[in-house]
Amino acid sequence: MRWGVASVSSQVERLPEWVTLLRAPNPGPMTLDGTNTWLLRAPGAADTVVIDPGPDDAGHLASVAENRPLSAILVTHGHHDHVEGAETLSRMLGGVPVLAADPKHGDPMPPRMRLAGLDIEVVATPGHTADSVSFVVEDAVFTGDTILGRGTTVVAWPDGDLGAYLASLAALTAYPMLMLPGHGPVRADCAELATAYLAHRRERLDQVRAALAGGAGTPEAIVDVVYPDIDPGVRFAAEWSARAQLEYLRRESHRPPEQLDPL
Repeated sequence: MRWGVASVSSQVERLPEWVTLLRAPNPGPMTLDGTNTWLLRAPGAADTVVIDPGPDDAGHLASVAENRPLSAILVTHGHHDHVEGAETLSRMLGGVPVLAADPKHGDPMPPRMRLAGLDIEVVATPGHTADSVSFVVEDAVFTGDTILGRGTTVVAWPDGDLGAYLASLAALTAYPMLMLPGHGPVRADCAELATAYLAHRRERLDQVRAALAGGAGTPEAIVDVVYPDIDPGVRFAAEWSARAQLEYLRRESHRPPEQLDPL
């Protein structure tokens, strides 16, 4: 997204030797420069694994397929700009398995995998969507849309959930390592960005509380107050986030008070 936290972690130009970036030709307000498709292969490995094949674009998928043999297609989440091309790519490669957290988009993923000569850990990071995952590989984290390389992401209500998203950001503060996002540039420190994202989200919640106190009771009114300079082209996404914020605050207001142990 174009609004939000400034990137605090430095941009990285040189990728590890086991990672190749192929950027899909789908730039836009929601996709930044385009979807980042990641190809992973350890030095000397016979196969390649793909993270997020991106849109069903013939030229892009042909470029991915040139890196055959591919052992698996991994999906960070089910949004079309990440997963739309997965089925086509699988067919092009003779039925290479597509692995995803949501069974609508692929076969189940084990929590740990050994692919392309690399150990891959799957970390559930719901919030942007219910099925969002990140992949920890070597000294790097592939974050999908949970953390972007530029700006902040949207909590895609109703599938997205702000409470889950805050918990996922807190979990990612435990990974002070290279961050390779679904959109935007690579950043040097996932933990640093996760910490900044958390601070930004809490600041936004304070702004929404103030807007509510001032009489802004709908997502549309929240956006008018909290996101006054929003690009009209992405206003719908800001309203998704506002709905997620309102639902989070509604649940917070109904949360029973903590009780002391009577013993």
